[in-house]
Amino acid sequence: MASLAGSSISMQPRQAQATSRVSGLKLVSFVNQRRSSLSFGLRPMPNRLRISCAAKPETVDKVCEIVRKQLALPSEKPVTGESKFSELGADSLDTVEIVMGLEEEFGITVEEDNAQNISSVLDAAELIDKLCGEKSA
Repeated sequence: MASLAGSSISMQPRQAQATSRVSGLKLVSFVNQRRSSLSFGLRPMPNRLRISCAAKPETVDKVCEIVRKQLALPSEKPVTGESKFSELGADSLDTVEIVMGLEEEFGITVEEDNAQNISSVLDAAELIDKLCGEKSA
């Protein structure tokens, strides 16, 4: 049993529920109907928006490896496509060194304006795939 300010609450009947969507779940609002129990349910909502990575998984893995090496990160520190360089402790000089390491590894040249737009592993991997595609075309 749950009570709120001395009185019990329960869910409104299904046809009168006020709902909102947060993180893919349907949340149900409650009203005081002076009942003795609290009950509610959360149902998963279908995904309507999917974000996909344009970079190849092997490129993302290689960038993660280079970032880990350039920043001397311990093996237990997770580095993923979503990892932002600043969250990994990189300053602007570290970011320049990461870009230089990526250029050397992939045999590409990253223009300064493109380099300034790289803030995460995924940003770097997508740019690398784009530049490698242009290079081979």
